[in-house]
Amino acid sequence: MNIKDDKRIAVEVIKAKGHPNVKALHKTTIEITKENFLTKRGDCIIGISADKSAVELSDDFKEIALCSNSLIILILIIDRLIDVVVAEGSKDLTLKSDTSIVIRKSKYIDDRTIALNANKAARDINREIINELKRGKSLLALLIAIKR
Repeated sequence: MNIKDDKRIAVEVIKAKGHPNVKALHKTTIEITKENFLTKRGDCIIGISADKSAVELSDDFKEIALCSNSLIILILIIDRLIDVVVAEGSKDLTLKSDTSIVIRKSKYIDDRTIALNANKAARDINREIINELKRGKSLLALLIAIKR
């Protein structure tokens, strides 16, 4: 959908759930995975049993995310708790993972990466949200891609 002549926006809704092993202590990444388990080593994972992975994002979202000047916003919602992560797209993203989505503070790219240069990593997420995820609460993740 066009919001201005030279700007575009795409929105994805991802549903996932928490797990007792959610630690969210990673310094550079945030991950949401379709896998239905979480080991104690997965300290970047904030949600499991997600209903989408990188490869399943819409063509509109991918087209915008693949623009190096695009903005990617992740809004995490549990009940009345909300946190926001702001990152950037890149022409170098592959968006091929059929298991996960990852947002990174760094510029590292693999098939799971959907955004780079984020302002937050797992350890920076609101701890009230993380505590609710540890209790197994459902997570609603809104992904917004904006072409600037």
